Amino acid sequence: MMKSPTGDMFAGVGSIVATLMFVWAMFQQFFPSQLRNQIEKHTQRFVNFVYPYIQITFHEFTGERLMRSEAYSAIENYLSSNTSSQAKRLKADIGKNNQSLVLSMDDHEEVADVFNGTKLWWASGKNTFKSQAVSFHQTTDEKRYYKLIFHKRHRDLIIGQYLNHVLKEGSAIKVRNRQRKLYTNNGSYWSHVVFQHPATFQTLAMEPEKKMEIIEDLVTFSKAEEFYARIGRAWKRGYLLYGPPGTGKSTMIAAMANLLGYDLYDLELTAVKDNNELRRLLIETSSKSIIVIEDIDCSIDLTGQRKKKKEQKEEGQEKADQKQKQGTEEKESRSSQITLSGLLNFIDGIWSACGGERLIVFTTNYVEKLDPALIRKGRMDKHIELSYCSFEGFKVLAKNYLNIESHYLFGKIGELLKETKITPADVAEHLMPKNASGDAEFHLNTLIQALELAKEEAKVKSEQEEKKEMLSAKATSD
Repeated sequence: MMKSPTGDMFAGVGSIVATLMFVWAMFQQFFPSQLRNQIEKHTQRFVNFVYPYIQITFHEFTGERLMRSEAYSAIENYLSSNTSSQAKRLKADIGKNNQSLVLSMDDHEEVADVFNGTKLWWASGKNTFKSQAVSFHQTTDEKRYYKLIFHKRHRDLIIGQYLNHVLKEGSAIKVRNRQRKLYTNNGSYWSHVVFQHPATFQTLAMEPEKKMEIIEDLVTFSKAEEFYARIGRAWKRGYLLYGPPGTGKSTMIAAMANLLGYDLYDLELTAVKDNNELRRLLIETSSKSIIVIEDIDCSIDLTGQRKKKKEQKEEGQEKADQKQKQGTEEKESRSSQITLSGLLNFIDGIWSACGGERLIVFTTNYVEKLDPALIRKGRMDKHIELSYCSFEGFKVLAKNYLNIESHYLFGKIGELLKETKITPADVAEHLMPKNASGDAEFHLNTLIQALELAKEEAKVKSEQEEKKEMLSAKATSD
């Protein structure tokens, strides 16, 4: 029987491989180690001279504590978003809000990328090690890595601009894809839940010009890292939201978080023991976050202007009498010892520069009660008044609740809103559908009745106040 050419070829290849293995074994066994090292050194140089490509390996875990590498995570996010569409073998995982799949390249897969006209390659791999511990169950340890391959003539471009681009883009993708959190403090420790508030600036009952002004301020801040570094200021900004209850201060904070993709830290000052705990909480907040102190005028005794010495003496006896009337249990429960100085340092002191890209937001119903030092420019950089519902705000609510943009009753409602003080929360309650029919005219008429009633009550109240002033003036003249 004649042998096939293919069989002869494989036989020849097998013979060559066997010969090379024999020669390598003899080389390892009989050549002195110093000579072997010299030969291997020069062989590697020859290979490097002939082989024009450079490889950089990024391991998943680095350091003595084997912490997950931030560079590896950034590369993983970058490749998942930009190059995994080329891969034939993919891995799938649950993405943001557990509602979608995130695909990434599987182990031992390779994809190409192009940067400024330069082509390069990413390869994923893993090393598997068997556990050395004695056990009934064999365990393995897997260590994954990414390998970047590029031509040596592009070394400066890839190591400089390209890798910076990959790390920055990967970190940005991580922020966009992460589940944002709402934190609250228990003493000096934070706990959190997933933040899922649906508020947006589009649904806020506010004049369009004012909305756009706030949006532009927020977006400008989020992109101003280099600017803050250049002028020598910590990358943070303070917002003071003030106005009557029900005007949408908490809703605006949620809209700010949704616009920027920031986490929220709801700081309860009464649960913080002292300035040291306050500082510890600040250090543990992350970048890309909003630190909120709601109703700061009610949180702790930091409201009101600082008293002059004479006023303090006059009030000293009165305060002493009040303290004597308080029970022992009430005295013991008042454990918060935060000072105005401690809070000011929290906002813009040295420790406030630990981390960047953070907003600090205060809300209050009575801005006149706050100490001027607490809300001056530089601490609370932007003051936003959220007042009673305007006609523009009403139209936003009508669109949100009734899905209408115009109606013949709008004119009458607009006139009543000019003469009446009513909060957006009260307007929204009258527009809230109470049955399945959702008749827009019915809800608008209900709102008109409420506005007319509020107008009449305001008129009566104004007349009563005028009578009191007249009686008071008459009594003074007599």
